Amino acid sequence: MMTTSTSHRAELLMPAGSLSKLKTAILYGADAVYAGTPDLSLRTQSSFTLEELTEGVRFAHERGKKIYLTLNLFTHNKDVEKLPLFVKTVRKVKPDGLIVSDPGVFHFLKEHAPELELHVSTQANACSWLTVQSWQKQGASLCVLAREVSFGELCEIREKCPDIKLEAFIHGAMCMTYSGRCLLSNFLAERGANQGNCAQSCRWNYKVLARTKDGQEVEITPDNKDDYDFFLEEQYRPGELMKIEEDERGSYIMNAKDLCLMPKLDDYLALGVDSLKVEGRNKSEYYAAITARAYRLAIDAWYASPEDWRPDEFLRELYTLQSRGYSLGFHEGRLTNLAHNYDRTDTVGGWLYAGAITRWDGDDMIFLIRNPLRAGVILEFLAPGHFEPIRLRLYEFENSDTGQMTEKVAPGQGRSIRIPAAAFHSEDTVALKSLLPPLSVARTQTELSEERRTLLEGNLISLDMESGLRDSADERPTVKGKAHVGKAPTLGLDSCCGLGCNGCLMFWNDPRYDKARETLKAKKIGEML
Repeated sequence: MMTTSTSHRAELLMPAGSLSKLKTAILYGADAVYAGTPDLSLRTQSSFTLEELTEGVRFAHERGKKIYLTLNLFTHNKDVEKLPLFVKTVRKVKPDGLIVSDPGVFHFLKEHAPELELHVSTQANACSWLTVQSWQKQGASLCVLAREVSFGELCEIREKCPDIKLEAFIHGAMCMTYSGRCLLSNFLAERGANQGNCAQSCRWNYKVLARTKDGQEVEITPDNKDDYDFFLEEQYRPGELMKIEEDERGSYIMNAKDLCLMPKLDDYLALGVDSLKVEGRNKSEYYAAITARAYRLAIDAWYASPEDWRPDEFLRELYTLQSRGYSLGFHEGRLTNLAHNYDRTDTVGGWLYAGAITRWDGDDMIFLIRNPLRAGVILEFLAPGHFEPIRLRLYEFENSDTGQMTEKVAPGQGRSIRIPAAAFHSEDTVALKSLLPPLSVARTQTELSEERRTLLEGNLISLDMESGLRDSADERPTVKGKAHVGKAPTLGLDSCCGLGCNGCLMFWNDPRYDKARETLKAKKIGEML
């Protein structure tokens, strides 16, 4: 394997789906963030406006960090009309680069904004050194490799492409299609996956049905499921029958686990990958804080002493997040049987986002509530740049606005509590305010049912086995208990909210939104109805 010196430092690139997430990611150690407006990136749920992006660029640059803007949708004719105004605005805010998928957009930017650095998005599906070289010849300064690229292939790409920066995903949700190039959502929900409005059809519950020769439908129920066996047989593997199974929760046949390359992070750092990317612009400030903090500390520990580096303690920190279970993805070149979760699609974790510090009022912390808290709860405050949490047990809560004392508090309408620094008995007040600046987050343990605890344990065992951290081939725990009841996806016209999402086919085509479309044309870029 090719190695690089520790003088070449990889960039930790974090997602920023809003201004507060951007600031949180930078506070917790991101070297750079990526963000975009909802109508011109692949996240229609992004809450950024161009004005907020301008502030985000300023915030990052004042702290010596970088920010890249996403322009990575695949354009339809209606999108091209917005490009000149977008370019005009972007040239004023001066980001450190633009992330692009569409070749037409790429060449438009080369012609109309030649001073901007262009990064090729993972949506462009660069899987070979030949493709990377092609983008380099066209003027790209960085290429984000497709998630399907194995580490062995990455090594060869690095060797043959030494003069272009390479970026690889190391953490976040995985798509069961080719680097997110999916039509399932378009067909099943009329929502454009390649324009930022994916309905995540791969994570829906699909029910197994049978039909008799005379057309009578047979519903498979717990009472009759043992009377039938269902198999798939692939053309070139005759006799190798793949059983289709369904339990009381349904069947999640396309549900990929989340990517987590922390166990292999040292390989990527030794190779000299320029940028290590975390997915998750739609996730919370808590997710941004935990992932940035864990990878920041892990990266710094490797550069300080590569030969002594171990992933365990950093990996355990990532296990505190809600996830679908973790996998190494395509790191080894092939997905293992541990890379998918066929049982269910919901996330599970042992900790919850308790809240975040919004400001200090003298020696009092103003703490924004994000999950219900009850008397006796222990909060773990996560200090940026430090591994050990600062713990505090609270028996009552003071409303920051009214001063009312209660024994429980719930989130909503910006509800905050006031916590005096003196409540932290073992911490110096001045030091505490320095350790926990505004935007610092806190978590609290959650009580898990036996079913969810078993599911969580199975998720952890799974990644340990896949990454070689667990020698024993312990059987993955079977989840038993109540049937999982998920939220059914909304289909057809009823799934459009009418706000003007970029990938929503109903909004752009159905006559009922004629007036709304005309109104939206007069709006600023990134602004919805």
